[in-house]
Amino acid sequence: MFKVIKYQGRARRGQFSCAHGGMVQTPVFMNVGTQGAIKGGVSAHDLREIGCQIELSNTYHLHLRPGDTVVRKMGGLHRFMDWDGPILTDSGGFQVFSLASLRKIKEEGVTFASHIDGHRIFMGPEESMQIQSNLGSDIAMAFDECVENPATYEYAKASCERTARWLERCAAEHERLNSLADTVNPRQMLFGINQGATFPDLRVWHMDEIAKLNCDGYAIGGLAVGEPADVMYGIIDAVEPHMPQDKPRYLMGVGTPSNIIEAVSRGVDFFDCVMPSRNGRHGKLFTWEGTVNILNRKYETDPSPVSESCGCPCCRSFSRAYLRHLFKADEVLALRLSVLHNLWFYNELMQKLRNALDTGTFDEFREKYSGKLERRA
Repeated sequence: MFKVIKYQGRARRGQFSCAHGGMVQTPVFMNVGTQGAIKGGVSAHDLREIGCQIELSNTYHLHLRPGDTVVRKMGGLHRFMDWDGPILTDSGGFQVFSLASLRKIKEEGVTFASHIDGHRIFMGPEESMQIQSNLGSDIAMAFDECVENPATYEYAKASCERTARWLERCAAEHERLNSLADTVNPRQMLFGINQGATFPDLRVWHMDEIAKLNCDGYAIGGLAVGEPADVMYGIIDAVEPHMPQDKPRYLMGVGTPSNIIEAVSRGVDFFDCVMPSRNGRHGKLFTWEGTVNILNRKYETDPSPVSESCGCPCCRSFSRAYLRHLFKADEVLALRLSVLHNLWFYNELMQKLRNALDTGTFDEFREKYSGKLERRA
């Protein structure tokens, strides 16, 4: 399923396989299609062209629309969105954080008020596993609580203890569902999630506890929710030695290109973030020369592509002036081209990281780009 084929320091070059798609090369960035599509008019067919290896969708959102039972009737999420590569589904646990004003947490699970129409929804470990089983994803994430930052030590401790108990329930229900004759994807994997807010001792305790359950992979959750980058890196440094060496490591919801480079240097394999698509929809574009705000007046008559070194569908055909015009004219094409560009960049970033690890030049790559990619072009 997963094999580390090379190290440079703590940075890992690996390979991962699952029920759908070929061999995934890691480190890898998972392109976020929350509701079965990338926001900005990007389809699964586009993902193939821009180098996506794994697509990520969200349990909570698909449970609401169109309904996970609908997706199951349509043959599962792969068939529904016409994507033959790996899919990871988030558990719905992040909504425990993002819908804080609309939920109530108990030992059994979480009651939400739908953000769409306000109707009450209950989701616990078993319900999350059942929804993800209906979706038929390749990787199901355990149901957890992402604690807001800052949190008190007492609350964070009680929360990560409950998340550990929830993982035991997830594992039992996941095993039961995979054994059923009519399961959409009987080879679905389960990843556990490490929590503990920004308290290193809680993080280490929780990681040691959940590692006992021998999940197919492990994620570090609850970061990139407002804490400084140095705090996030410190938590990774604390947790990583306690993560199984032979299992993939996933840093949830991270992040900027620099965040990814720095986390790879600390032994992380999997990443996801809405940043490239969200920033693209607002005209902020990533390039190897730094970031570009295409809405700036200086691009009004600029005939060059967003980046001369980019091979994405936008840069192959269109100028900065044209893309800026599309934004100013409120044309949907602006969103599509910009999102395609940013996702191309993120997937190319991962390819360059893998190449650097293959050739033993990761340290030089990190030195050159980790700071540069944060600055304006």
